[in-house]
Amino acid sequence: MRGTRALRGCILFVALFASVAQPVRAQRTVTGRAATLRFGGVIHGGFYASSVDDAASTFFVRRARLAVDATFDERLSGRLQTGFAGGNARVLDAYVRVNLNDAFQVRFGQFKRAFDLFELESSSDNSTIERDGRIPGFSACTGVGGVCSFSQLMGGLGLVNRDLGLRIDGRSGAVSWMASVTNGNGINTTDENDAKSVAARTSFQATEDVVVSANVTWKDYVDPLDETAHAFAWGGDVQVGTHRDGLRVQAGVAGGDNWRSFGPEMMPARFSTAQVIVTYHQEHERGRVTGLEPMLRFSVADPDDTIDDDGGVLVTPGVMLYFSGRDRIGLNWDYYTPASGDPAWVVRLQTYLYF
Repeated sequence: MRGTRALRGCILFVALFASVAQPVRAQRTVTGRAATLRFGGVIHGGFYASSVDDAASTFFVRRARLAVDATFDERLSGRLQTGFAGGNARVLDAYVRVNLNDAFQVRFGQFKRAFDLFELESSSDNSTIERDGRIPGFSACTGVGGVCSFSQLMGGLGLVNRDLGLRIDGRSGAVSWMASVTNGNGINTTDENDAKSVAARTSFQATEDVVVSANVTWKDYVDPLDETAHAFAWGGDVQVGTHRDGLRVQAGVAGGDNWRSFGPEMMPARFSTAQVIVTYHQEHERGRVTGLEPMLRFSVADPDDTIDDDGGVLVTPGVMLYFSGRDRIGLNWDYYTPASGDPAWVVRLQTYLYF
């Protein structure tokens, strides 16, 4: 019965979006004071139906964002992006960028930390609807909540996503790098101690279509004894292919300290996780649909090496239909199998509109 309701909701959602989807205008550029301003925005409308009995199926606004990019000259620029969703308004990106040369750029403000591929890639380009594969009404992952997946651990442990601080980026030939020093407490949050979180990432473009990367981080936190400490984590990933161009494979591994789960000697547990996402994008020259992109994700995670049977496996088949540029509609089925207990799933449908 629940599956039938989910299918009916998905069909209605697809029909409504496809009937009104039209190419949108390019971002507008205006001049203000000493800068050239470019305005844009995004609306992601969603629907989900979960197998968990207490989680009702619902329509909702996943993302509603407005952004302005200010360019003063080739050396100085900035970005402000705000988000409106879930009844809340907050600042997402807010930084000044100083471009000294190709090998050295500096950002100061709020931005994404320098760590894994899946988080650094914009939601505008992600092939999965939810990076972490969360299942409404389900929470059984040691120390972090939700499902035990690659991105759930990265986000739940505060190793990725936006933070306040300083980030440097650069490139020389086939090698690029970034490093960040941040408060470590997440979006729009002042520091809780005098320590800072540090992250660094380097990438090597082996061929035109292959990029190999490695990253490390030291995340500051306050332990159960009210002492400041640092959790270490590492990761590596590879991308074969490019976005919206035939076959693309993204694979990553990560491990380190789970500072949200402590053993009997008050030492943080160790986590390990891996993920692979495979997509194939095919362009269509005729009709309202301009592209078709089936995808498959496989994510496995063990959040705590001191506990048996606490991990799980997330599998996500899905498809994206493109209408114009980034305007698209996606369907995902996130199916999670815990190491112990019954599996759970959620069907997701999401529209992506850019202006």
